[in-house]
Amino acid sequence: MYRPPAFREDRLDMLHGMIRAHPLAQLVTAGAGGLMANPVPCLIDGDAGPNGMLRLHLAKANPQVEELRSGAEALAIFQGRQAYVSPSWYPGKAEHGKVVPTWNYITVHAWGTPRIMDAAGLRRQIEDLTASRERDRPIPWAVADAPEEFIATLMNAIVGIEIPIDRIEGKWKLSQNRPEADRRGVAEGYRAEGDETMAGLVGGLG
Repeated sequence: MYRPPAFREDRLDMLHGMIRAHPLAQLVTAGAGGLMANPVPCLIDGDAGPNGMLRLHLAKANPQVEELRSGAEALAIFQGRQAYVSPSWYPGKAEHGKVVPTWNYITVHAWGTPRIMDAAGLRRQIEDLTASRERDRPIPWAVADAPEEFIATLMNAIVGIEIPIDRIEGKWKLSQNRPEADRRGVAEGYRAEGDETMAGLVGGLG
């Protein structure tokens, strides 16, 4: 990933935090079947190895499973907040007009060699993934709430994958390369459009 110094993010706590907040990855493989990509929700285990480990599952019928079984490297792409930047938000538009549009975004890329989970690991993955999404609900749903034979049938149709992360990179492109007045203008532009999250992200770097 192209990462100019102003946009680099290498702190593991920030990278893992972004994955937890935006767990749906584009899982990319390149094998005999060519390039493949599937959207897959992932869990990040920050204590497994120096860079952490991803845990996920796919339908057994998904042709990408064979690519993952092969032991070839996979890439998981996590997309965080993103938004267009209008040149009209820069003070320079009125002063000299030498401004153009761009895009702000947060993304994390993680590479590793996949391996297949056993049945216990798969059960733990679906339970942990469910809990991670349900825990803040007034009445959280748990895998154990469904009939056991029903869950066993569904588990037979999926494959659990774990990917120890060999390399992980983050890019926080939030107008850091612009003068302070431009960053303020971008933050104010987002705020005027009702995007307080992006306004806070850009404004917090000023």
